[in-house]
Amino acid sequence: MTGAPPEQPPPGERTPTSAPTAPASGTAVAHQRLPLRYARLFLGLVLFAASLAMLVRSGLGNMPWDVLGQGVALRLGWTLGAATLMLSVLVLACWFPLRQRPGMGTVANVLVIGILVDPFLALLALLPEDLGLPAAVALVVGGIVLNAVASGLYIGARLGPGPRDGLMTGLVRRTGRPVNLVRTSIEVLVVAVGWVLGGTVGFATLAYALAIGPLVHVLLPRLTVPERPAVPEP
Repeated sequence: MTGAPPEQPPPGERTPTSAPTAPASGTAVAHQRLPLRYARLFLGLVLFAASLAMLVRSGLGNMPWDVLGQGVALRLGWTLGAATLMLSVLVLACWFPLRQRPGMGTVANVLVIGILVDPFLALLALLPEDLGLPAAVALVVGGIVLNAVASGLYIGARLGPGPRDGLMTGLVRRTGRPVNLVRTSIEVLVVAVGWVLGGTVGFATLAYALAIGPLVHVLLPRLTVPERPAVPEP
């Protein structure tokens, strides 16, 4: 999945936009509001799973990483949630040779999104089987906007990137290649493999790729938990 940021992507997993600038000092980090940060992290991940399910239910195309997740699920006879969880763990394993260090947000991203995808899909299955084009497009538009809000919340919590974001930034650091080149190469590869396996590629896939970056760019500063000033050392 996946459904990720230019500097530290969404979605997607999973959100394709840059993360906020790191705090200036460890003292500043220590004085940030942890309860608010954790609340935003988990709210963002819940909304991310909902947005993922909305695009899948539309039938008009999935987010890039979810094309792969759906293809794997179809081939293995798994649910999308199980496939998403498995792929997230595999991507996270790639962090170690890249010397990436996961945070609490990274682990939460893997577990929360993987666990909640299937319940949200079951809820959306209550909609009429034949949605019609206007309703399907509404799901796509709503899903993309909701994904941007979700990405802003969980990235803005500053508790660690998603597994796919960390893979991208790790490859950028090790290869010295531009962020956009690395991100685009990864997403083209996962979409191509997912499509071959049976994942759905369509209008929504392209719309997500074009819209998510600008949307998160606008929302991220507004959804980032502000830092408290560092307390001077006596």
